[in-house]
Amino acid sequence: MPREDSEQQRDPAEAAVSLATEAALLEARLAMLREAIDAVDARMEAVSQTLRRLRAPASERGRVDPAAPRDASGSRPEDSTRGRR
Repeated sequence: MPREDSEQQRDPAEAAVSLATEAALLEARLAMLREAIDAVDARMEAVSQTLRRLRAPASERGRVDPAAPRDASGSRPEDSTRGRR
């Protein structure tokens, strides 16, 4: 009978390891999803600012908002559209 006792004790231990592994995978996936949401939020803000700039009267379009987000190269999203008309 000692064999049955050790098997019964091992099963909860295996379940605990399995659950811990699954929890770690879910936490990693959650971190990836949060990063993706942050990227989408940043892009939405950039697009919103571009739309606000395009809707502004012509006299205000030449002004640059110093708080406008910049991409990794340091340029603003609206910088890439200048001179294309």
